[in-house]
Formats: sequence, C-alpha cells, structure tokens
Amino acid sequence: MGIQQSAKNSFLLYVMLFITLSLVAGVIIYLSWFDTTEETLRTDKNITTLNGPWKFIVGDNVQYALSDYDDSGWETMDLAAPPGAHDDDVGLSGFIPGWTSKGHSNYSGYAWYRLKVSLDSLSGNNLALVAPPAVDDAYQLFINGSLLGSAGNFSGRIPIVYSIQPRMFLLPENVKKEKIFTIAFRVWMSPTSLGPDAGGIHIAPALGEKTHVEKKYRFQWTQTIKGYIVEVALPVMFILLAVTLYLLNRSSKPTKSCKWFIAALVLTGLMRLNQAVYTWFQIESGHQSDIIGPVILKSLVLGSWLMAWREWFDLHQPKWFPKMIAILCLLYMGAQLLGVSWVTNSIIHTHFLTIADYIRLLLLALMLFTFYQGIQKQGAKDLLVLLAALLVSIALFPKEVSELHVIPGIWFPYGVGVSRGQFFYAGFVFVMYAVLIQINRKEKII
Repeated sequence: MGIQQSAKNSFLLYVMLFITLSLVAGVIIYLSWFDTTEETLRTDKNITTLNGPWKFIVGDNVQYALSDYDDSGWETMDLAAPPGAHDDDVGLSGFIPGWTSKGHSNYSGYAWYRLKVSLDSLSGNNLALVAPPAVDDAYQLFINGSLLGSAGNFSGRIPIVYSIQPRMFLLPENVKKEKIFTIAFRVWMSPTSLGPDAGGIHIAPALGEKTHVEKKYRFQWTQTIKGYIVEVALPVMFILLAVTLYLLNRSSKPTKSCKWFIAALVLTGLMRLNQAVYTWFQIESGHQSDIIGPVILKSLVLGSWLMAWREWFDLHQPKWFPKMIAILCLLYMGAQLLGVSWVTNSIIHTHFLTIADYIRLLLLALMLFTFYQGIQKQGAKDLLVLLAALLVSIALFPKEVSELHVIPGIWFPYGVGVSRGQFFYAGFVFVMYAVLIQINRKEKII
C-alpha cells in the first residue's frame, strides 16, 4: 500500500472515530439532562399520585368496571413506591413489584384494580389522568364503567400485547358533575411474562390539572426514550464501523475478506435497534418481538460472529466447522421458538429453553475454540484484537457472564439503565478502531 493511500485510510479512520466519539458524547449529555425532575413532580400539589390502596382481584368480569359494584370483599393492593425506586431495566421512576410477589406467584391472565376518587381532593377544572407507564402486559381503563382507553388490542379472546407507553387521558365532562367517581383497570398478563416481580400495575397512575399532569406525562416519555437511546446509538456505531471496514477493503487489495465481520455488525445493530423500535413504536406486537429478537436475530448474530472471527483469523480448518455453526444456529433458533410459551404449552416450553441454553453454551465453546485457533496461528502479540474479541463475547453471552457474578448486569448513570452488554459493545467498537489504526500504521489492509 502506498503512502498516499495509507494517509487516506488514516483520515477515514480518524473521521469515523471522531463521529463515533461525538455520538457517545451526545448520548451522555442527553442522558444527564432533565427539564423536569422526579422531586419536582412529587411535590407538585396539583398532581395526585393514585397509590391507593386499590381494591384488587384476579379473574375477569365486565361488571367489575361499574361504579356501584361491591368490591368490599376484594383484597387491597398498595401502589406506593419508596423514594428513588425504579425498575431494574431502564430506570422508570416509582416502580414496585407486581402481583406475583404479593401472593399470586404463579398467576397469569386477567386481574382488576379499582379505586374510588373524590373530586373534592382535586384542584382545577380541566382534569387529566396519566396512566401507568409500566404494566404487565396490557390494560383497559374504565371511568364509572365506561371505557376511556387502553394499551393493547382487546378485540380477540386473548389480547394482543404491544409495548406499554406513557399515556394521558382527559376525564369526561360528566364525571366532573359527581363528587366521587370510580377508576378501574382491567389488566391482562401473558404467561410469557411470569417472573418473581411480574404482574399488573408497577407504577401508580396520577390525576390532576391537565397542564401539571402533562409535565409528568412528558417526564415519563423522557425516561422511556432515554432508557432505549443507547439501543439506537449502538447500531449507528456498528454501521459506522462496518462502513469503515468496507471502505478500507475497497481502497486497495485486501489480504483477507471482512464480509462476515460486516454482516455480524449489521445483524447485531438490528438486534439492538429492535428493542427500541418495539418500545417506542407500536408497529410490532409482543409475539412478533418474541420471534424477531430472541429467535431470529439472536441466532443469526451468534452464528455470524463465529464466522466473523474465523474470517478475521483466516482460519480454514477444520473444514466441517462452518457446517457445525450453521446446524447449531438452526437448532438454537428452533429451540428458542419452541421455548416461547405461547408457541408450546407452559410445561413443555421450559424444557426447550433449557435445550437452547445448552446449545448456546456449545456456541460459546466454539467461540472460545476459534479464539484459541487464532492465537495458535497468529500468536498472542496482537492483544488489541483479543481484547475486542473478549468484549464482544461478554456482550453476546449475558446470561453466562451473569452466572459468574463478577460484573454487574446493569448500571444506572443519571438514573437511566445502561446494561453491561451496552457498555461492552461500545468498548468493542472503540477497541476495533484502535486495531484498524494499528493495522493501517503497519500498512496492511484487512
């Protein structure tokens, strides 16, 4: 490679690295910025957080929505959260465990929450309610027996679940003429969501004057967007790195192919991006998300990274290795599919999930074997490449890494959940730029 071409490649690498650094800096600035704080909303006397205690019952009956229904025999459910409480995923404020931690550990299906509210306790004439931004898995909201809104599609026998987003509803005019009115939530949880803290409403709704409630509504949307903004930034970083690899290879005669490496970057980006798409836009149902993410994309990502590292280390033996990767990825895809509870029954699906775990361990073993072969062929002198391989592998196998109890699974900088995998994927990208800069300095092209 000539000096002029090396200079062009160097310019490309530093420009892409600068764009990536700017992107990360922008995300950090955005995560640290809030125009409204949780403390401000908590002390706003024009907003009433409806902690209850609510009347609660499992099961389903449309009569439960009526304002004059006798719910005196129901149990109570307190939705009050301690100060600073948040979910262990994206950091939504005011989060509390669901009904599985409160005496209904194995229950999934319908349940109802009811609360009587006095208008005398509310100020303002234009009243609005901000619905819970965290519910397992869908809900309908009734005011005095009339349906006001919903999250999810309840037209069929089993509701179609979409992501729960912050929602705000204006109170009907006829309710304002009454001294006391009844709020009822009809909640449905899929067996897929069963877990130690799952079930029903996790964050209490709030009621109050519209302009003040809008502040809480916008705050919840800000938290929701921030919780998944990294899942948008990472795909952009992967695409920038993939474009860099493509341009470097095209600039002169490559010593080896990087097609699989580019494919792995693109597929990983799609897998991460799908989580933000599911949460922010209701174009993908819960069932569709179960298939697209864990079944299809996860399987393709694992297989593509195995092939990418074989390609990187220029490995050709054993010849049956690619076929083994393809077979295991197809088996993993099938086991993941049959491990979805709505595809198979609730008893059998756990066995398929166990099978999927074992297949994933085999894929991890093949990944480690590939690294061993690479070290055997090229030596351990290129520590940056080994570091990049380690970082991306930790991100790709979160369950196995969590079982080591060495690295926490999630951190909450600025109150926003950022997973271990997200940190390690970002670290991998930067290490790869260092690898490419090092290679370019040695006047070699990948």
